[in-house]
Amino acid sequence: MPSAQLRMLDSLRQTVDTACTDQKADIPGATVVIVGRDGKELFAHCAGKRGVNSHEPMTQDNVYWIASCTKLIVGIALLQLVEQGKIALDNSSQLEELCPELKSVKVLQDDGTLVEKKTGITLRMLLTHTAGFGYTFFNEKLRDYSFPVGYDEFSGSMHDMLQPLVNQPGEAWEYGINIDWAGIALERVTGKSLNEYLHENIFKPLGLSDISMIPTKSMKSKLAYMNQRNPDGPLMSRDHPLRRPLVVESAEEISSCFNSGGAGCFAKPRDYCQILATLLNNGTSPTTGARILAETTVEEMFRNQIEKFPNFGRQGIPAAKPDLTNVIPEIYPVSGNPAQGWGLTMMLSNGGATGRSTGAGFWAGLPNLWWWCDRENGVAGIICTQILPFADGKVLGMWVDIESKIYGALGAGN
Repeated sequence: MPSAQLRMLDSLRQTVDTACTDQKADIPGATVVIVGRDGKELFAHCAGKRGVNSHEPMTQDNVYWIASCTKLIVGIALLQLVEQGKIALDNSSQLEELCPELKSVKVLQDDGTLVEKKTGITLRMLLTHTAGFGYTFFNEKLRDYSFPVGYDEFSGSMHDMLQPLVNQPGEAWEYGINIDWAGIALERVTGKSLNEYLHENIFKPLGLSDISMIPTKSMKSKLAYMNQRNPDGPLMSRDHPLRRPLVVESAEEISSCFNSGGAGCFAKPRDYCQILATLLNNGTSPTTGARILAETTVEEMFRNQIEKFPNFGRQGIPAAKPDLTNVIPEIYPVSGNPAQGWGLTMMLSNGGATGRSTGAGFWAGLPNLWWWCDRENGVAGIICTQILPFADGKVLGMWVDIESKIYGALGAGN
């Protein structure tokens, strides 16, 4: 191995180790995995402990709740059905026949009243977050409407998906429960649970055994602890937000547990990175040889679908539920404020300070996980922690540092 590459790997390890120095003030534990187009790991390292009050070291065997990193996987699943002609991206009549709840859903106004929607909802709208749905923890209007009972998007019950829209379909980008509804549509098309479908059509073909919406006993025994950062800085342990999939045991309980297309997966980071490597390799697994998407479909995933909303990520996101998220002034700042893009389930960064290509896709998970997939440069990775609220400054700093060092090495030909 060239000395420059060794220095880069050592520098990356030091970045992760330093970020996890103080278990209560910094990051309790983290896992970082980076892969190339051939599926081989360019870097894999863990630091810190399994949780803020744990004495167990974090290892590659630990399982994370990957939350919204799930959306990419469910998008792949829906696009498989599109390829097979079982569901269309732009047929609102078909989607609303599958999901009559989407046909009758109303639009919440600023004064708390509900009005009829003006147009039908399509699968493309769901995959691009332009269907009109929101999240209560990112939208104060929706949060307030839900009281006194409230909506809990992580309850494990489909009841909490029966929310009104916060925008007219097609008129705005807003992050919300859209991919949960895409997952519901998949279940109604296939007659299978979303978890069953993902195992049969994505996880098994890619040789992945430690990723699931219903974790096995072995996975649960390795679950990383959930941590909460207090406003004044220190961390403490907290209950898991997505609890129901972790406690169901009987077949009846499992079948009644809602499989959240927007946030339902638990995984070892290495397994998730093999999905990213498959996208780097244009839809074919570089390790098993299984094709899960056509190359043209992968290209469509990474094409900007919402050109009419070039500043969607600059609108700012409030901390409607401060225990779950910090205020987010801008999703991904890029010097010069170029037009922003959104593919099918992911943001397209249009460059950035770290060195990623303009066509790279990326997204995140609520407990501060961040993945990116740069098909042009042939590199992808995931940074995993289990800290709430979202947009933790210390995790963001580690992520930027890691990406910058990787691209610095790629630029130097290493």
